Amino acid sequence: MSKRDYYEVLSVERTVTEVELKKSFRRLAMKYHPDRCPDDPHAQEKFKEAKEAYEVLSDAQKRAMYDQHGHAAFEHGMGGGRGGAGFGDMGDIFGDIFGDIFGMGGGRGRARRGADLRYLMDLDLEEAVFGVEKKIEVPTQVNCHHCNGSGSEDGKVVQCKTCQGHGRVRMQNGIFSIQQACPHCGGSGQAIEKPCRQCRGEGRLEETRTLSVRIPAGVDNGDRIRLTGQGEAGPAGAESGDLYVEVQVREHAIFQRQGNDLYCELPIRFAQAALGAELAVPTLEGEVPIQIPAETQTGQQFRLRGRGVKSVRNGRAGDLICHVVVETPVRLTKQQRDLLEQLEATFSEGDADRHMPRAKTWVDGVKQFWSRVTS
Repeated sequence: MSKRDYYEVLSVERTVTEVELKKSFRRLAMKYHPDRCPDDPHAQEKFKEAKEAYEVLSDAQKRAMYDQHGHAAFEHGMGGGRGGAGFGDMGDIFGDIFGDIFGMGGGRGRARRGADLRYLMDLDLEEAVFGVEKKIEVPTQVNCHHCNGSGSEDGKVVQCKTCQGHGRVRMQNGIFSIQQACPHCGGSGQAIEKPCRQCRGEGRLEETRTLSVRIPAGVDNGDRIRLTGQGEAGPAGAESGDLYVEVQVREHAIFQRQGNDLYCELPIRFAQAALGAELAVPTLEGEVPIQIPAETQTGQQFRLRGRGVKSVRNGRAGDLICHVVVETPVRLTKQQRDLLEQLEATFSEGDADRHMPRAKTWVDGVKQFWSRVTS
């Protein structure tokens, strides 16, 4: 099956800006992420399709090739492997092939960035709906306080003797000649003569950090908050990674959340359902009155507009949907039992059409079923 146009996949124009492109991809990723759509067999394919489109269009070089050649730019050898790398990425491809042979990996002459970290934060539904500020403790690697992350005891660095300060070395393997990050200095072009006695030249130490995280109102399961630069410190003063705080919302005793709507059961007594009543319904912002009309049946729903969750993205509030459950009374007193028996005595089989329309429909369905079976 032919691939869809990448711009069509992301629902954007060909003149889309980088910011708009990212915004559209995030919307689709949230909509079709397999973790959010476990019952949708097509969600994973749509998620992969959107991810592939974004990986191409978010890269200026790949986007230019795609605009000129379409999908053919990444087929039949034009764009190389790894999901459509352009002509300028051939060095990276050979680096992937031969990196393990030389034991160096495919560095580009830049100091290695610190690792990103992931933190799972459990929240009550109220905290997720209204937002909250939490303090968290994160075990991580931080810049060494003794050498300020340089890894040098005296703060001095010298030119790397292996790469002569270039950060890259050329390796020959048969007909191929490739450049790789220098294995001695990691691509920085500099070396330490006197390693720091605290971090042994690494430039970082293990430490548990206490951070304050502001969770915005309206977050839901799987939402992530990125704290830029709060991940692991990079080696020898390199850039720190990021910390991703992933939200997990605990089950609530009353409400269930679906998107920005809240659902709850509304148990009512038999007489309230038959005669009607005014009840107080709990919401996350306090009780509100609701009018139950006479002859209400189990399963009937009442929608309270704007009593759900305000979206973290556009601020629009969802609804609260109350699902009626008519409860059968238990532990009856003798007086209550007598009254119910008197009420029951007032009904007859001929009254089913008037008083029990659902029961009549069920009985008629049973009769039709048996007539088909026995015919």
